[in-house]
Amino acid sequence: MGSEHSDARPDETGDDTALALKILVAGGFGVGKTTLVGAVSEIRPLRTEELLSEVGQSVDDIEGVDRKVTTTVAMDFGRITIRSGLSLYLFGTPGQDRFWFLWDELSQGALGAVVLADTRRLEDCFPAVDYFEHRRIPFVVAVNCFADARTFGAHEVSRALDLDRGTPVVLCDARDRDSGKEVLIRLVEYAGRRHTARLLDSVG
Repeated sequence: MGSEHSDARPDETGDDTALALKILVAGGFGVGKTTLVGAVSEIRPLRTEELLSEVGQSVDDIEGVDRKVTTTVAMDFGRITIRSGLSLYLFGTPGQDRFWFLWDELSQGALGAVVLADTRRLEDCFPAVDYFEHRRIPFVVAVNCFADARTFGAHEVSRALDLDRGTPVVLCDARDRDSGKEVLIRLVEYAGRRHTARLLDSVG
């Protein structure tokens, strides 16, 4: 399974002590995945967005995101250096049901995932939560704080999503680089603890 090991390899600088880790950014339609990847990426992000069509609007629920005019049809890709010797490769997953067949491929070798949530449409992130819980891929829930959304605390969101005990919930602004970076640091720390615990269990 992709959750059992990370896609770690030397980075492009030739430093064989450097790690490059694969991170997924998931969540519902219009929650801010493309925005987050674009905000934190130190390279020009690769995007596979298409304009929403009338045909697509008949199958995509755009209530609450009616100003959204594009949708990701494959993935977003970006890269961020967390510290010297540690880079993260970010893969933003498409949010609509009809593109979920891509998730299995994207999740191969991933260290963990960020599940973006919008409290106005909290139910939209249930499929991503279920996906990562079922496959035992470590994840954090990052609540993207939209200006017109009611504010909820991390504990309230955790309880509403019925998260496993210990799963981190953080509040963020997907448009802000520093905020996004903090989310990624929390994920790396949490995923590291989870993978270490599994390793100890396997040798014990």
